[in-house]
Amino acid sequence: MDAVVKTLKPRKPARAPVVRPSRAEAEAAVRTLIAWAGDDPTREGLIDTPKRVAKAYEEIFSGYSKDASEVLSTVFRDVEGYDDLVLVQDIPFHSHCEHHMVPFVGVAHIAYFPQDGVVGLSKLARVVDIFARRLQTQETMTAEITGAIDEALHPRGIAVMIEAEHMCMSMRGIQKQGASTTTCQFTGVFRDDPAEQVRFFSLLNSRRK
Repeated sequence: MDAVVKTLKPRKPARAPVVRPSRAEAEAAVRTLIAWAGDDPTREGLIDTPKRVAKAYEEIFSGYSKDASEVLSTVFRDVEGYDDLVLVQDIPFHSHCEHHMVPFVGVAHIAYFPQDGVVGLSKLARVVDIFARRLQTQETMTAEITGAIDEALHPRGIAVMIEAEHMCMSMRGIQKQGASTTTCQFTGVFRDDPAEQVRFFSLLNSRRK
């Protein structure tokens, strides 16, 4: 049965490109933070920390240099008529809260109903990594993953669910270890048919028994 799939609107307007500081400027900023925290950036154990932090940031925030549309550009259309649900669950990720720049860690679950074809299953995991390796909120990350899949595949429906623990809750502030946050977004048949949402959650729960 055909379903109308509405393209998701971008959450934020287009912004001017960010002017990236030099590595030397980044390392100087780390030295400043070390001193502000109360330690001596010139002592032996910390002397090379600014270089290590700058290098780590290149990896931790590598999502800024990658494009989800390129990852999803190869679509396999010969799937022998398969048009039922495709589910990839328990995709691990680590990201950083844009409010405090501390980690949040969890898993993502992605399901969709093919219409024009399917993508390699590993590509969905790569999309999660691209958006996770940026300064994020969990809500935005959920919407961005959904939007990227919708734009690339035009499926009849998408379900994205993210479960994560936020260190900004467990390490600071209220300091509640083990609290988990869940976000979901549905489009197409998942949004319009509650039975498909139930099916999605049932498949996820079946692995946890």
